[in-house]
This record gives sequence, structure tokens and C-alpha cells, in this order.
Amino acid sequence: MKRFILPVILGLLSASFACRADAYDDIKADPRLAGGNLVAYPYLNDTPPELSAPPQGYVPFHIEHYGRHGSRWLLKDRDYVRPLNALEKADKAGVLTPVGKDVLKWVKKAEKEARFHYGDLTDIGALQHQGIARRMYRNFPSVFSDSARVDAKSTVVIRCILSMTNELVELARLNPALRITQESSKINQWYLQNADRDTVAHAVRRTADPLFHSFIKKHTDPAPLMERLFSDPEYVREHIDRHDLFSKLFELASNQQSHGDDSFLYSIFTTDELYHQWVCNNAGWYLSSGNSPATLGRMPYTQRYLLARFIESADKAIAAGDNSASLRFGHESVVLPMVCFMELGDYGQAIENLDDVAHLWQNYRIFPMASNIQLVFYRNENCPDDILVKALLNEEEVTLPGMPVTGRYYRWSELKEYYLKKLAQFKVKFQA
Repeated sequence: MKRFILPVILGLLSASFACRADAYDDIKADPRLAGGNLVAYPYLNDTPPELSAPPQGYVPFHIEHYGRHGSRWLLKDRDYVRPLNALEKADKAGVLTPVGKDVLKWVKKAEKEARFHYGDLTDIGALQHQGIARRMYRNFPSVFSDSARVDAKSTVVIRCILSMTNELVELARLNPALRITQESSKINQWYLQNADRDTVAHAVRRTADPLFHSFIKKHTDPAPLMERLFSDPEYVREHIDRHDLFSKLFELASNQQSHGDDSFLYSIFTTDELYHQWVCNNAGWYLSSGNSPATLGRMPYTQRYLLARFIESADKAIAAGDNSASLRFGHESVVLPMVCFMELGDYGQAIENLDDVAHLWQNYRIFPMASNIQLVFYRNENCPDDILVKALLNEEEVTLPGMPVTGRYYRWSELKEYYLKKLAQFKVKFQA
């Protein structure tokens, strides 16, 4: 598959992030948004909205950051092999329609190119992080001035390590004097990817399974797609796992934006099919990561240790008085609940009815590939203890809990107190 950037595609994607239209309209305008966590980062070509200027006298000096790895190949061989096997067997049985034969040809090519790349960072994933680093440097030059300190940590997954490296290399190119340290070790996994370790949260999540399964049943119907792919309904009933094939083809279609490639596979789906597949995906992520009453609002608390590290690191930077940045790299399964736990924008809201989630909470706005959270700290030049902070989600300014001093700028002491009260519910301990 060709690895080139399609400017029109990326322009549509950026436009979809900039407005807050209904999700159905978003997906109709740009089907790639149906991919949810497979959506490519929208700002590959330096096009985020312009940031607001801080109040007079305040200068940025520190950033706390957590970022997801960039665009990747699908994670497992089965993501490619299972749909390929199903279509090849049907072809041998002579039951593929012309559309089915075209899909088989496409999937066969995709499977061949994906071998031994499962879960790897793509070329576009590397470019995404290089661009984020450039814009971070451009937007906050004082943070990265002179011999500022940049401390970076990553989970032990190679696509996260390479995402970190791409950002750091770009920062070093822009300012060779930066004091950069980087680490990828299991010693940091407990807070960089704590959701995997939180057995209580997993148990609470399972209590919502009956609700979610009922929701999926209401929103999925693979039959029309099967009719477009296969000429023999009896063969489909006896030999095809319809839901599995539908979802695997949908994932393959969605992940093509990680390669900047053609959108052929999306053409086999109707807008309604894409939308309802996304609705189920979105609801599943809300139950697993959002402030859902169905999971007792417990899931965002999986990120309590990461938020504690943000606070601890920021306070050390404030006390040191030096310009610095703490960069962390991991996964969407951290970014999403962290956004909800920090109550960025309106993503921490509790939504009672699962049918309302699609209209109030869209995952593709939160955790595309290379998604990132930035807390930017500002010091008053005339009063060094006067610290303001603003939050960026995917390089766009978002609200924080509490009352701003002005615009999207909040007093750190007040925000910190609010977060510490949340953390106190779990008696989170800070490092000495």
C-alpha cells in the first residue's frame, strides 16, 4: 500500500475536529472518523487552532505531558489473516460476488504488507510526533530555551518508544543545547499504564457487559454487507462468522489512514453502517474509560497515579525555577480515562443513558493516534509564586475544572487542590 499523504483527506479530518457537529454528520463528511481509536492525528500539516495569549506578565516555563503513540499497523496477525481466510475459502467455493472478489484482492495485499509489522509505528506515526514536537517548541519557546531540561519516559512497547524518540530528536534538532533524558523501563509501567493493573476497575467494568451486549445487538446488522460480498446466503449461514468478518473489515478500512492510503475498503460500507459501528465502539470506550454511571464512575480513577505524577513533577519544576518539560508516552487506554479524570472540556460528564453517549461524547475527538495532553505552566514575571496553567488536548485549548482567572487560564494552586481532593479518595501516595 502506498505511503503518501493525501492533503484533501487530512484537510477534511482537521475540519472535522475543528467543529462540533453531530457525530452522524461528522462521519458522513469524513468516514475515517468512524474508526474511533484508529483515527489518524488531524494536524499532520501544522494546522491546529491558534492558541490564546496568556495574561500580561505571564511566561510559560514548564509542560506536563502524556501522549499516545502515533499511527500504527493493526496489532495482531489475526486482524489480517482471519478476514483473508474467510474470503479465500468463499472464493474457492465460488460464492463471492464481484464486490467480494475486489475485497479479497485488497485484503490479500494488505495482509502481505502487514506481515511482521503487527503493532509497529508507521511512517505517518513518526511524522505525527515530529510535528507535535515542532509545534510545542514553536508555541512555547521559553519552555525549551537555552539548556532547558526535557525528561521523557515511555512504556516498554516499541511503538511508544519510537514515538518518544521522534519527538526528542526533533526537539534536539531545534535546540541542541537541551538537556534531554529518556527512559523506557518496566519500573514506570505502574503509572504509565496503570489501567492494565487495576483489577477492581476491570471487575466493575464487567458488571456493565450485559448492558453493552444488549446495546451492540440493537446497533449492528452485518446482513446487508454479507449480501454485497457473498452470492449464497446458505454458505454465509454455515461458514461465515458474520459479526467477526464485518468488524475485521471495518478495522482494516479504518486503519488505512495510518498509512495515508486509498479508502477503497470504506466504499463497501454505507454511512449508516459506519455510524452504527462507531456508536458501538464509542459506547464501549465510554464504559471502559469514561465517567459512566453504569460503571459507578470508577474507570477514570485508573489514572490516579499518573495524575499524581503530573502534580509531583510540576511542583518540583516550580520549586526548581528552571524551564523544563516532562514528557510521557503510552496508549489511548491511558489518554482517554486521564482526560475524563482530569475533567478536560466536557469529557468528564456522567451520561446515564447509553443511547445518549454518541451525541454528547465522541471518542474520535479525544484519542486519535498521537493524541496528547499538555498542561502548560506560566509564571508571573513580577511574582514568581503566582502560577497559572492551561490545558491542551490534541493541541487545542480546553477547559479545566474550577473557575479560570481569565479565558482558559487557571490558578495552579486552586486546580491542584481540586485534584488532590479527588486523589485523596484513594489515598494516593506521592514519592518522597
